[in-house]
Order: sequence, then C-alpha cells, then structure tokens
Amino acid sequence: MHYFIRISAITVFSSIFFLGCAAPITSGIGTSAMTQGDEFSKHLEVHNTKLAQQLKIIDVKSRKTNDLLEINLQLNSTYKKSLKLQYHFNWFDAQGFVIESRKTPWKPLELHGFQSTSLSGLAPNEQVASFTVYVREIPEKAYRY
Repeated sequence: MHYFIRISAITVFSSIFFLGCAAPITSGIGTSAMTQGDEFSKHLEVHNTKLAQQLKIIDVKSRKTNDLLEINLQLNSTYKKSLKLQYHFNWFDAQGFVIESRKTPWKPLELHGFQSTSLSGLAPNEQVASFTVYVREIPEKAYRY
C-alpha cells in the first residue's frame, strides 16, 4: 500500500515539475512557431502560424514622454518575398488589463524580403505599463483591386 502511494506521489510531483518547466504561452505569437528564449516574442501577437514563422521582433526600445509610454521596435521579416501587412498596438495596465481596446487604428506595412523596419507607438494614457503589437496579413483579394 505504501509502495503504491509513493509511486503515485512521485508521478504527480514529476508531472507538475515537467508541466511547470514548459510555461504556457499567455501572450505573444501563441503558436508553436515561437522560438524559446526569444526575449521579445512576448510583444508580438500573430494568429497565423505561417506568418508567425516569418516575423520576429529583434529590438525594443521604450521611454516615457510626458508620462506616456513610447515604444520603438524593430520588426524583421525572415521571409524571402514581400509581405503586405497591417499592425496596431494593444496597450495594457500594470495588472494586464487592456486599455482603450480597439481604439488604435490599423496601419499598413509592407515588408520586402528579409527587410527590417521600425514601428513606433505612443500609449493612449499614463496607466499603460506594457504592450503587444498585433500583426496580420492583408488578404491578397483585398489589395488586388
């Protein structure tokens, strides 16, 4: 009986340990395409696995301007062809709640093969503590006409 309890306890604790090591993706790309250890991936949100594999944030700079968080990040394409995209910033308070959701306009962005570009954003108010940049592909049908 003690043997069974000991084996069960070892199984439960080892399962918790291994699950704890593989931290869940709670922000960022949210796909298996996210590179482990990529320090800026938490700021990039892409809900298209193929596109997520083609984009990477390579640098993030921030500062306070008149008590507003100002962001400047470098977005890099790892794809050999041009990408027609749109992006906008999502802003969060210190507790992780969205601030002024859906008030940030979508901005067009075209990245040519392996190009890197700078994206800038200014928080809508002083309560902003963090951000993500949401990038989506413009469907080919939308820009063909």
